[in-house]
Amino acid sequence: MQTDDLIRALAGDIAPVSRSVVERRVLLGIMSGSVITMAWIAFILGFRPDLGQAMHGFSFWMKWAYTGSLGLCAVMATLHLSRPEAGRAEWLWLLVIPIGLLAAVSVGELVRTPPHDWLSLWLGQSWKRCAIYVLLSALPIFVGLLWAFRKLAPTRLRLAGASAGLASGACAATLYGLHCPEASATFVLTWYSLGIGLAALLGACVGPRFMRW
Repeated sequence: MQTDDLIRALAGDIAPVSRSVVERRVLLGIMSGSVITMAWIAFILGFRPDLGQAMHGFSFWMKWAYTGSLGLCAVMATLHLSRPEAGRAEWLWLLVIPIGLLAAVSVGELVRTPPHDWLSLWLGQSWKRCAIYVLLSALPIFVGLLWAFRKLAPTRLRLAGASAGLASGACAATLYGLHCPEASATFVLTWYSLGIGLAALLGACVGPRFMRW
């Protein structure tokens, strides 16, 4: 048998694959993990008691806009890096936009606040546990993404792992905002970002081992 004939024979048994299979699998992994994260926040941490009132304020939507935009960029980058032809880390450079905007809000916040109150603005009431809770909240979502990647074909494994961890951390931070009462942009920029960064670091360390194919 000629080589070309063998290739055609092998390819003839392959069923066509939907163009959106990667997107569906990644989103299914995120949604599955998010259900577990939401349950942990609802039944273990608890929603903030003033959630209904907080949803009418600027600080609540400021947090969601920040973490949500980070999550969107990271998910798009993860989708790109899940394919074998992925070259550069597209989409990740867009992270500078939400980070820069929140930094500008933080600077304005500090300008309006007397210097002796800056420390309380930065630390809030929950700085010791915020980043850890965001990281813990990200774990189920990250596991969901690792499951998704078992049927995908990434080639830049460490970067794909970091991107998946970043997406997990940002999505988890968005859900964690339902529990966290902190309202300072300076707090969010520091401690939420730290938790998301730790999730990205975890992904970079663990991803290559579980995403290899």
